[in-house]
Amino acid sequence: MTEPSTLPSRHVAIIGGGPAGLMAAEVLSQAGVKVDLYDGMPSVGRKFLLAGVGGMNITHSEAYPAFLSRYAERAPQMAPLLRAFDADALCQWIHELGIETFVGSSGRVFPTDMKAAPLLRAWLKRLRESGVVIHTRHRWLGWQADGQLLVDSPEGQKQLKPDAVLLALGGGSWARLGSDGAWMPLLAERGVDLAPLQPSNCGFDVAGWSEVLRSKFAGAPLKNIAIALEHSSPRLGECVITASGIEGSLIYAWSAPIREAINQHGEATILIDLLPGKPVDKVAAALAKPRGSRSMSKHLHSQLGIDGVKAALLRELAPAEHFNDPALLAKAIKALPLELIKARPLDEAISSAGGVKFEAVDENLMLKALPGVFCAGEMLDWEAPTGGYLLTGCFASGRAAGLGVLSWLKAKR
Repeated sequence: MTEPSTLPSRHVAIIGGGPAGLMAAEVLSQAGVKVDLYDGMPSVGRKFLLAGVGGMNITHSEAYPAFLSRYAERAPQMAPLLRAFDADALCQWIHELGIETFVGSSGRVFPTDMKAAPLLRAWLKRLRESGVVIHTRHRWLGWQADGQLLVDSPEGQKQLKPDAVLLALGGGSWARLGSDGAWMPLLAERGVDLAPLQPSNCGFDVAGWSEVLRSKFAGAPLKNIAIALEHSSPRLGECVITASGIEGSLIYAWSAPIREAINQHGEATILIDLLPGKPVDKVAAALAKPRGSRSMSKHLHSQLGIDGVKAALLRELAPAEHFNDPALLAKAIKALPLELIKARPLDEAISSAGGVKFEAVDENLMLKALPGVFCAGEMLDWEAPTGGYLLTGCFASGRAAGLGVLSWLKAKR
């Protein structure tokens, strides 16, 4: 992965044992650097393992321009990291660990056994063989007055004075797995420019479902639908009705613009297309057919296949008078407005936005306010949807930060 180099007398402390920290450890140890990795949890890679429950989606196979666009306004900052370690490079790296991959029908890339644990085991074995020492149950507490790192361990507090420090502490979601954002005030008091942590890839609440919808359909999946925001192209997928609102992969894909709309206006309206494969004129024509003595529910089912949660959502959100007008009801079916009022709490989110601003680091991901301290992974201020983009960003930034540390150490010789 890196050019052969020998820096055996140099010592680097990595704080955080997720994909970014582990990737940085690999880069540094292969260059001959002594690496000690510290993680506050009883074992490393906990969020990585949980992300693999139900299928380890490691990256995505779509073409690079589309891939890069998933990082939205931070695409310019993520571009050099991803060009240096893109989806193909990540797959090759996985193959070198003895793990084969395949591309699913959606373009997502998975290990052949769909599991995260074998990949993590093979990776940790390689890291340990290269000399990386992993210290679990070691929580970073910040810096001493003399600049030493302060770490709390089962044996008590320890002071560390490595040649460089690499922080890969994750964002602020899933605190039970170690990503609790507790590092934010530690960096803020050192003058690091930070953006507030916010939920990303998260669900959203509505003002309130009716008791009928909540009691009968909370947990029901909305399949084969499309969702759009105003002036945006629709995206196909599926999501889930919850007791308080809506969540799921299609909502996660829209979470950043929905969140920002709520931040700015106090609400965001999404438009749900219940029949994305059928144009509005054909929907209207089907609805205009005589229904005789049949109920509207049976008419919707027989003519358009709308029943269950889709029918319930249509009843919930479309004005009652629309059901007497085929043209108006067709428009509602094709663009059913749902007002969202707030994101679910940060600790429920799959990931977080915010953190260390890219303006606070140099091209090697070193903090401008703290020379010799580097950042990687989700603690940097970028976000991406699920589908492999989050993990690829973490791997790529961990690799880039590790190479940045090497460049800095070499320059100091």
